[in-house]
Amino acid sequence: MPTAKDVARYFISLSEPSTPFAITPLKLQKLIYYAQGWYMAFKGEALYEDELKAWEHGPVVPELYYDYRHLGYLTIHPEPFENRINGKRIFTKTQLELLQEVWEAYGEYDGKYLEELTHQEDPWLNTNHNQTIEKTRIKKYFKSLMN
Repeated sequence: MPTAKDVARYFISLSEPSTPFAITPLKLQKLIYYAQGWYMAFKGEALYEDELKAWEHGPVVPELYYDYRHLGYLTIHPEPFENRINGKRIFTKTQLELLQEVWEAYGEYDGKYLEELTHQEDPWLNTNHNQTIEKTRIKKYFKSLMN
């Protein structure tokens, strides 16, 4: 199963500095959240096991926050993405297709806009501050958007 860091590496590879498609740490966190939500809605299972926490600025994978917090609101420099580690595929074709759809749906928006979106959504709204956003809550919410 991929990790949230794998998902982050994929999105970072798509970053286009100095355009609306640039990725900051805040935007990265929201893309990772939306990838988890939509994957769970379509496939019925988690894309990655890492927990999302309900922090002040929306859903966050803490480990990724600590990896990129030194950048503040600066753009994360894109790096090439390889879908293999030690000869093993990271993402299935279906997972890559969904990640691309998430990018096409949300990639042009900045982190603050995506933060505002998450602040209007049930998974963040109905989870106590700093607590884990339950995967069942994420799945139920995104599945409801499909109807």
